[in-house]
Amino acid sequence: MLPARQQQELLEVGCDEAGRGCLAGPVFAAAVILPAEFTHPDLDDSKTLSLAQRLELREIVKEVSLAYSVSFCTPGTIDRINILNASFEAMHHALKKLSMVPEKILVDGNRFKPYRKIEFECIVKGDGKIGSIAAASILAKTYRDEYMQRKHKKFPWYSWDTNKGYPTVAHRNAIKEHGPCDLHRKSFQLYPPPEQMELF
Repeated sequence: MLPARQQQELLEVGCDEAGRGCLAGPVFAAAVILPAEFTHPDLDDSKTLSLAQRLELREIVKEVSLAYSVSFCTPGTIDRINILNASFEAMHHALKKLSMVPEKILVDGNRFKPYRKIEFECIVKGDGKIGSIAAASILAKTYRDEYMQRKHKKFPWYSWDTNKGYPTVAHRNAIKEHGPCDLHRKSFQLYPPPEQMELF
């Protein structure tokens, strides 16, 4: 089972994002402060969990966490400042919304922009190593997936109910056929590369 924190004596917050590699929709980020002693047998990187597990764990995390928040940056912001900076900004928004100030920030990945003057550490594949980062990955992914599910009703031809905005062949071909909408990231390569093109 994953430890909630890296250093139990520090008030650590885990941060992670969801949707960096998508062609459409916002990038979401979450910040979670778990009790130092908290463990759960299923708590892990959100990508390794089933939908049912993610939804169940989301409610557990919301109930037991000392503080949590979820935020996002829009496609327009992503196009303006690039996806990496937008991911950092979404994490900063989530940190700012917390009801308490952490002593250390643990970030999934290998890069981060300092937030205020709080110590931080980047942990590659941290969502599979530290419980608070795993919890943040679950919140970010489930909230983003539900957002894209809602937007699918307005733009059903892109199949966001299944691809959630990621660059599947079907999604790219739908963009080629229907054109992009206002939720697409115009700075990304939206149209299918030749090896993915299908004839209509």
